[in-house]
Amino acid sequence: MSYQFFVQSDITFGLNSVEKLPEILISYGAKQVMVIYDEGVKLAGISEKVLAEVHKAGVSVTVYDKVLPNPSNELVEEAAELARASGIDVFVAVGGGSSIDLAKAVNVLMTNPSPIGQYGGIGNVKHPVLPLVAIPTTAGTSSEITNVVALTDTKAVCKYVIIDNKITATNVIIDPAFTRTMPRSVTAATGMDAITHAVESFISNMATPLTEYHSLKGLQVLYQNLPLAVENGENMEAREQMMLGCIIAGFGFSNANLGLVHGIAHTLSAHFHLAHGMANATVLPYVMEFNAQSCPEKMIEMAKAIGLIVSGNAEEDKYVFAKELGRMTAALGIKKLSEQGIQEKDLEMLAGEVLKEPVLNFNPRQNITKEQILQILRKAL
Repeated sequence: MSYQFFVQSDITFGLNSVEKLPEILISYGAKQVMVIYDEGVKLAGISEKVLAEVHKAGVSVTVYDKVLPNPSNELVEEAAELARASGIDVFVAVGGGSSIDLAKAVNVLMTNPSPIGQYGGIGNVKHPVLPLVAIPTTAGTSSEITNVVALTDTKAVCKYVIIDNKITATNVIIDPAFTRTMPRSVTAATGMDAITHAVESFISNMATPLTEYHSLKGLQVLYQNLPLAVENGENMEAREQMMLGCIIAGFGFSNANLGLVHGIAHTLSAHFHLAHGMANATVLPYVMEFNAQSCPEKMIEMAKAIGLIVSGNAEEDKYVFAKELGRMTAALGIKKLSEQGIQEKDLEMLAGEVLKEPVLNFNPRQNITKEQILQILRKAL
């Protein structure tokens, strides 16, 4: 049996690595650069530092700083119109998954016609895109190295993905110093998002030995360092390790895909605008408890990988990992669904919408019913 494992980005990793940005831009012969970020990145002073490096390359700069969480099709079209009018030839995305995903989507529309929604699914982008330098400021989404864009269709009221190897960032600059200003709650939620990527890709029915290695190693690094980073945001060793774990897990999930946790999270974000990381973290323990029926060996393997004690009784041990995730999310202050505005009356609709999510095709437990999703949501409520 043969396996395919796709990795494209040129990665620069370490403190002060942002100083490599001018060299990268010059290597592309950049003339017109669009820098994309959100208000939080601006308030943290990160955009100012990045823009200073961009200007060292002697280029003209266009800024798009209207990024919102769970970016919509409309936001993509607005930014793309500005990029086309400015004759942009290189993009620089600074921020979390929303900023990087928006930049990747806008980049698609520089060489492919609008609307962006037509590229949803796998392999639908026809023409190669422009160079994109991704600079993450969170350790969570791995969007900086994946071939995935997650967008919100406000008309259909759903979150959908574009998956295509062409859209992966050409260069990634990972400077752990840019995560220093992340609040405790954001550190926890984005960190649990990265752990979700590691876990779901490890048990995915598309997993291969190549992806499993990265997923399991990413899980170990993230599990060991997330509590440290949340406890003390100035712990730069923990911050650096979180960025490393995020990248490693990203290699796994961008090749193996994800599952039911993301199916639920996409639906929660589309209908109630929940932050993606928090939505994942809230339901993760209960989905893993559910999935344990179909992949007990892998559940036990993950438990052992992070140093949990197992009894040797497989029927009991397959739930050890899910229980630890429950303990961990509680300790990190992850909110229950009811604390995020979800009510019992919303669950019926949500469960029905989750069943439409394509990502369920990669979940290890198949033939999922609406009632089973309702049970998971009620536990998370």
